[in-house]
Amino acid sequence: MSTIHIPDYLDTYRVLEQATTGLSPEELKWKASPESWSITEVLAHLADHNFVVSFRIRDVLAGTTAQLPAFDQDAWVYGQKANESRIEDILGVYQALLQYNSLLFERLTDSDWKKTGVNFKGETVTAEAIVSGFIRHVHHHIGQINRIKEALAARSTQDEVPQV
Repeated sequence: MSTIHIPDYLDTYRVLEQATTGLSPEELKWKASPESWSITEVLAHLADHNFVVSFRIRDVLAGTTAQLPAFDQDAWVYGQKANESRIEDILGVYQALLQYNSLLFERLTDSDWKKTGVNFKGETVTAEAIVSGFIRHVHHHIGQINRIKEALAARSTQDEVPQV
């Protein structure tokens, strides 16, 4: 039996939405430094990652023997000018892909979840491991979003301190 709990996969949307609730467009696009990501860019990365995971799962289920694709996350984020996006659009696509994939996941048998492919590191991975890894990846980036919010709050506090 698969260890994938589809509601946990679907819940990643709620967790991301909750982490960004109440933030202004300026706060969502704020960057601690030019080379760091904004919250908007983190969300765009997770939407991109969900696309890649969706492809990887389908490739594994199809029995393709080609190595599963990797992607250059920074190049994708910067190349698409992700920080110019609206998070409502990013989260809408993210949620739609979650829903679509969950319909597929519900049809999978235990043997489907155990099908394998070779990742970009040359490691053999199961469909189950790909999805559980994605869920963990989202939670890793929730930590990043929280750190960005903390840095933003610290910067705001420093701006409020009168200079003597």
